[in-house]
Amino acid sequence: MSPELAYQKCISPACGATYGVAEVRVACDRCGDLLDVEYDWDRLRPPDSLRYFEQWWGHRRAPTRHSGVWRFHELLPYAAPESLVTVGEGQTLLQQADGVGSYVGLQPGRLHLQYEGMNPSGSFKDNGMSAAFTHARLSGASRAACASTGNTSASLAMYSAVTQLMKAVIFIGSGKISYGKLSQALEYGALTLQIDGDFDDAMARVQEVSRDLGIYLVNSVNPFRLEGQKTIMLRVLESLDWEPPDWIVVPGGNLGNSSAFGKAFAELARLGLISRVPRLAVINAAGADTLSELYNRRGLRWNGGQVGGSLVADYYRQLDAQHRKASTIASAIEINRPVNLRKCLRALDFCNGVVRQVTDQDILDAKARVGAGGFGCEPASAASVAGAKLLVREGVIGPDERVVCILTGHQLKDPTATVAYHTADREHFQQALGSRGVERAEFANYAIAVPNDLDRIIQAIEQDR
Repeated sequence: MSPELAYQKCISPACGATYGVAEVRVACDRCGDLLDVEYDWDRLRPPDSLRYFEQWWGHRRAPTRHSGVWRFHELLPYAAPESLVTVGEGQTLLQQADGVGSYVGLQPGRLHLQYEGMNPSGSFKDNGMSAAFTHARLSGASRAACASTGNTSASLAMYSAVTQLMKAVIFIGSGKISYGKLSQALEYGALTLQIDGDFDDAMARVQEVSRDLGIYLVNSVNPFRLEGQKTIMLRVLESLDWEPPDWIVVPGGNLGNSSAFGKAFAELARLGLISRVPRLAVINAAGADTLSELYNRRGLRWNGGQVGGSLVADYYRQLDAQHRKASTIASAIEINRPVNLRKCLRALDFCNGVVRQVTDQDILDAKARVGAGGFGCEPASAASVAGAKLLVREGVIGPDERVVCILTGHQLKDPTATVAYHTADREHFQQALGSRGVERAEFANYAIAVPNDLDRIIQAIEQDR
């Protein structure tokens, strides 16, 4: 099949099979590997400078230019402008955060937080969902499905409800979703199926159901999801006057973001739109550390596409034999079998990346410091800040380097963890967090109990001066 201006291509260099851009598939028919969305850049003739995109800042009444995804349409041009689906996603903020930077160990002006919790559904997922819905619309899909720890389901349900283009079908594991996220899926009218198992079980079932019933799958194994998530990096560059930072630090769950970021920088470098590539740090939670285990302790690498499949298979068999499930307070990254593992390895290779893991204690402490800086985030988001702190302590990141940490989701996605960390009720603390190895709340902001008496209330306020 001769490629068109946009097409799908197997990521395995030994295979390289191509498929039409309108086809719905999540893996290569020939070898079973993951797919990329690729472009004939010579014929498309993209902008010769990233500053080209500044001209669209004033076009606020044009829905696709208002979108923080489709404002960069020329760098993900797989669909015509009239086919693009948007609900105003991607109006997110890169915030210099010196207070958090001091906690991390960076000099003033060197830490930035990319706050994706400002998206319509409250997480970064809207970037990819807008792109996936655009492709689903092209394919004529009437139903879309996902397995989710919460954020994907909220985003899918929202896009389905707002656009009325298709019915959402959501698979969640038993007890593996926060009420903040579950409430979104239910309120938006999605068909929600809670199966007896964890996310990895739900992911296996949703792929089977989508294949058998012809339902469009929107998990990040879908290559079009990652096209939308590329734009997070474009907005980071935009906020930094198109100058790449030294480091991008991102939580690692299903590894879609890290994979998308690597693809974004590879394309920008190929097109001559950036002069250098940032380093990438992917941060696992210690209770869901598949990438860290395989990368740091078992030596798994991209190796030009010759990934050691036996290393992965052996580790997964070990997980099964030990009945070991992912377990972390950071539910959004509570995943043992990341579907984008191979793409992430490729991104780490291209971006000279590193992988680390942090404990739930580290995550909640970092989360409290982010919140004290005015940008509340869900626990998984704070893994990036905890990871940056660890890398500074190790000397991998220098205190004068410019670092961007990705905050993937809003604080209200998981208020239970937040309230438990800041409570003075030790029984509540132990019940919610102690079982996960969290022993202290060093940065807790306790509510003060006072009698209904004006003098005592004034006394409590004055003591806090």
